[in-house]
Amino acid sequence: MNLLMIGDVMGRPGRRAVAALLPDLRQELALDLVVANGENLAAGRGITEATAQELFDAGVDVITSGNHVWDQKEIIPVLDQEVAMLRPLNYPPATPGRGLLTQKGITVLNLQGRTFMPDIDCPFRAADAALSELPQDAIVFVDMHAEATSEKQAMGRYLDGRVAAVVGTHTHVPTADARILPGGTAFVTDVGMAGPQESIIGNEIDSVIERFLTGMPTRLPVAEKSPTVQFNAVLVEIDEATGRANSIARIDRVYHRDGV
Repeated sequence: MNLLMIGDVMGRPGRRAVAALLPDLRQELALDLVVANGENLAAGRGITEATAQELFDAGVDVITSGNHVWDQKEIIPVLDQEVAMLRPLNYPPATPGRGLLTQKGITVLNLQGRTFMPDIDCPFRAADAALSELPQDAIVFVDMHAEATSEKQAMGRYLDGRVAAVVGTHTHVPTADARILPGGTAFVTDVGMAGPQESIIGNEIDSVIERFLTGMPTRLPVAEKSPTVQFNAVLVEIDEATGRANSIARIDRVYHRDGV
């Protein structure tokens, strides 16, 4: 089975890049499942029904998220509906939405780290609880949405041999450490983003620099004028017989506003 995970989709530029590139990638890579982190879909902060639908229309099967999932209030009731959209599993039990779902034979599990992030429930124990309730032969793919590289790597090692893949999201900066861990679990610290290339993690450069220079809480608009959009993803090939990964490879593209 071939699964493509797209990094954090950043605003309109990211949505357009996914819409332009994904249909061809689905055929070129013979994709069985496409997952994308969508917590920055709506102008860089949160998700709306309309922006989520753009991803689904482009061919994304499951949308994962993270700490920004609550930024657009309209999405909160939608999370309780039968839509292929997740919030991190390790929010407290009364939180709207769900943290895992099964699509096309693969269970997608969404977790959120706690280092430099909101102090929610433990993602490691939440993963243990979820896995204990799944069938022994379940194929599980994990989006570990976290700030600290060490926490993401720790989750990869903790779940090694128990899931098909653990991939990190949140920082918008792709890492070069995609590998198969000793127990057969595919891992990468951060997938990266689908977002403006001429930017600072997807935001307008001058606005970010101003915030660092002044310490003031300035607005950070998405860098809409960037002529190019980086599309960062990873392709995981999963052995259906073992539920472990055969390979993981970076799939990085550049989308030009005038075309590919």
